[in-house]
Amino acid sequence: MKVLLVGGGGREHALGWKIAQSPLLSKLYVEPGNPGLNHIGAPVSSDGATDWASPRTIVAFAQENDVDLVVIGPEAPLAAGLGDALRAGGIACFGPDRDAARLETSKSFMKEICAAVGAPTAAYGKFTDADDAKAFLRAQTAPYVIKADGLAAGKGVVIAESLPDADAAIDEMLAGQFGDASAEIVIEEFMEGEEASFFAITDGETILPMIAAQDHKRAFDGDKGPNTGGMGAYSPTPVFTEEVRTKTLERIIEPVVAELARRKTPYVGVLYAGLMIEDGNPRLVEFNARFGDPECQIMMRLLQSDLLPVLHAAATGALRGHAMEWSSDAGALVVMAAEGYPGSYEKGSVIRGVEKANDAPGVVVFHAGTKKDDELLRASGGRVLNVTATGGDIREAVDRAYEGVAAIDWPDGFYRRDIGWRALEADS
Repeated sequence: MKVLLVGGGGREHALGWKIAQSPLLSKLYVEPGNPGLNHIGAPVSSDGATDWASPRTIVAFAQENDVDLVVIGPEAPLAAGLGDALRAGGIACFGPDRDAARLETSKSFMKEICAAVGAPTAAYGKFTDADDAKAFLRAQTAPYVIKADGLAAGKGVVIAESLPDADAAIDEMLAGQFGDASAEIVIEEFMEGEEASFFAITDGETILPMIAAQDHKRAFDGDKGPNTGGMGAYSPTPVFTEEVRTKTLERIIEPVVAELARRKTPYVGVLYAGLMIEDGNPRLVEFNARFGDPECQIMMRLLQSDLLPVLHAAATGALRGHAMEWSSDAGALVVMAAEGYPGSYEKGSVIRGVEKANDAPGVVVFHAGTKKDDELLRASGGRVLNVTATGGDIREAVDRAYEGVAAIDWPDGFYRRDIGWRALEADS
């Protein structure tokens, strides 16, 4: 089977790493890829210059090269309609159409779907006018949750402790802080509890549950600092019990998938539910229309069965009867990010020691924001390396991940030193 994997971050490196293990694979193409992923698959272009978010470009390549399956990693191509274009061109695609992907690309649409099926989520209001938004805000209590309605690379959420801070967030977003993504904003009720991420693969009808993970959104230790795309992750997470899993499927995943099918926009791909869990009851924080990053990297480390037939079955409406086998081990991931992230940061600093880290017990390093320059590995993004590890329990997995981090020589990077703290506290 020939596969084209679209994307170039840590999530895609992990997906490519797992797909490449399949005996069904005959050729793996990647675009734009990255220095780690390009050792696994063949880049579509030697310089990564292909407009990989362009549906026309990807469809043409897939048709010319007899690609059997396209796997879409990031959200931007989904929002651009790549899934629609591939299916129209006769190419099997793992990833939802643009309309179904609105579960992620429009928070107000997600809320509308939740209301239609009674899925538990936060109360909210949506606004394009700052005065209206601030009036609504004053009927709420702190802390205040303000979100850009559209895609903002995981940074379009502000949790403000005071009205002045919340007002400032409203003004900045509606003034174009995130471009078109914040032309409309959503103000939500603040939900108490503990977060977890749950994933399920679907062909639009059949649902195949995966596992849950917990990531760390804030930049600094102790869950301090600004929100990021995720500074680390681990699985399993104690808060996601079997009871919570059942409630999540019955109250959120299954009715939402059924509602989209009823609306003639069946959801095909992986559905990521970001949850807030309190007293054993999950409420939906957000949907993502693709694998979470960095949670995907942990899941690929813990998945024991072949991923490729499941992806192809979902893309071709044949998921019924498939299953996935998971390791009983635990997994942990530490993100190494560029100093200054998620704000401004410098690119081009040299990174050494990744090979040494990969030699550590249980460690695999996935590239997230790197490039090769004169045979030197350099940082090219905000989140740069994902150091993953597995172990018999969370403590061993976390310790091994930090052993991998210690082997990497990158003075211009930083990382959180408390990944997995909730699970470790629960075990102590």
